[in-house]
Amino acid sequence: MKRHLNTLYITSPDAFIHKEGETFVVELDGKKALQAPAATIENIVCFGFKPVTPALMAFCAENNIGISYLSRTGRFLARVYGEQKGNVLLRKEQYAISDSDERSMKISRNIVAAKIANSRNLLQRHIRNHGAESDCSAVESCVRTLAVNISKVEHASSSDELRGYEGECASLYFGCFNSMITSQKEDFVFNHRSKRPPLDNVNALLSFVYMVLVNDIRSALETTGLDPQVGFFHRIRPGRPSLALDIMEEYRAYIADRVVLNLINLNQVSRGDFEKKETGEIRLSDKARKEAIIAYQKRKDEVITHPLLEEKTTIGLLPHIQAMLLARYIRGDIEEYPPFYIK
Repeated sequence: MKRHLNTLYITSPDAFIHKEGETFVVELDGKKALQAPAATIENIVCFGFKPVTPALMAFCAENNIGISYLSRTGRFLARVYGEQKGNVLLRKEQYAISDSDERSMKISRNIVAAKIANSRNLLQRHIRNHGAESDCSAVESCVRTLAVNISKVEHASSSDELRGYEGECASLYFGCFNSMITSQKEDFVFNHRSKRPPLDNVNALLSFVYMVLVNDIRSALETTGLDPQVGFFHRIRPGRPSLALDIMEEYRAYIADRVVLNLINLNQVSRGDFEKKETGEIRLSDKARKEAIIAYQKRKDEVITHPLLEEKTTIGLLPHIQAMLLARYIRGDIEEYPPFYIK
């Protein structure tokens, strides 16, 4: 199995990164702030366009280390990588499946069912932990409805029908999201999902962590040889990583939403860590971004037993495992694409 490597996040606007021997060095104000062995780094993620030396860029390209550029709010800007890896026949078959509604549906149904099941699992976790101290009747009702809709998803006959079930379940789930916020309730109120732009503190955190997660999934797909732009559930649009968004559906609740809830409920962020723009958009401060990245990295370092493979792995390796399983299905090595379900 692939070895768990680290992602180097560069958040300071004054940071400079270069290669020194077999290590990466980050400097701030002309002083060395961090030095890490290159062999332990899988990705470098820069918030804003940071100076990167040609020597470092060449080294990363030759050693399959991706360099991604995100905006200060976490929006994907660009990615630098070396020679394309992977079997061209794998991508050719990926494109053929994407062009077929029937073949795409076989994958999409599994992805959406897993998304709903994992969202339901997070709601059930909240009931177990807080059911004795608060009224969870609305959450319990949502859990029951999501279970019914999973069965409907498995029998959906068209992509439009499937998207309808997915949208309904997402609305039900986010309708209960505010109930899972147990601390700082006056400062972190979630009424509905707002994306572009995020209009409250919770949505700003969700959007940021989702973008960090989708960047990891994009990297995992590229490493496996798949094209992250060509998905099966999300429609293809120029510049949109549709396949990465497909796979992220399985991990939204299990990875990203739990990170966001912990940040709020454990008081790792507060109202003062957010800024409201004239347009109504809510943006994270530098401190909030750093806290979110630290929490996300800690979540990735957690060790679990994979529910399908029954092997110990870190959560950070889950996107790579899912990309590998999807590639095996596309090649015809397995009969069905097995999504990630948490037990």
